[in-house]
Amino acid sequence: MDYRLRIRDLREDHDKTQQNIADILGTSQTMYARYERGASELPIRHLICLALYYNVSMEYIVVLTDDKTPLYRR
Repeated sequence: MDYRLRIRDLREDHDKTQQNIADILGTSQTMYARYERGASELPIRHLICLALYYNVSMEYIVVLTDDKTPLYRR
């Protein structure tokens, strides 16, 4: 698994559309779809925003751990 699947799974688990998440990130739906497909790399600012939005660790999103707990809550 890689971050593309994680961000898609997080989005779907929260019943959000690509447009919903794109709006949160301040980008277009097309660009967000490119992140999920792996056609564009996810910028660090968007990684941080997604981790805060979903209340998970950045390490979880980039598949360094399966522990969703943000580091500041451990």
